[in-house]
Amino acid sequence: MLSLERLRVLHAIAGHGSVTAASEALHVTTSAVSQQVAKLERETGQQLLTRNGRGVRLTDAGRLLVRHADRVLSQLELAHAELEAHRGQPVGELLVGGFPTAARGLF
Repeated sequence: MLSLERLRVLHAIAGHGSVTAASEALHVTTSAVSQQVAKLERETGQQLLTRNGRGVRLTDAGRLLVRHADRVLSQLELAHAELEAHRGQPVGELLVGGFPTAARGLF
């Protein structure tokens, strides 16, 4: 079975164009990204990336897997959004601002 997190890493590489950019977007080290790709390649038995100068590019198998990852990750996001909507609770970030003197009295 393919790992969702590893698919997310491959998807990030495809979307951001490099291992370094993907690692920054995922807030992990480049080494962690490379290790996840190596594990995914072992799981699939296929090479998913090839070196291209200082960067990488997806192989045919990598592009195929990214297309599936697009659908899987989209469905997962949709499921999460529907669950949150079903709960009926607002979700998001709330920013509060004010003057120090007013905030002291209110809080």
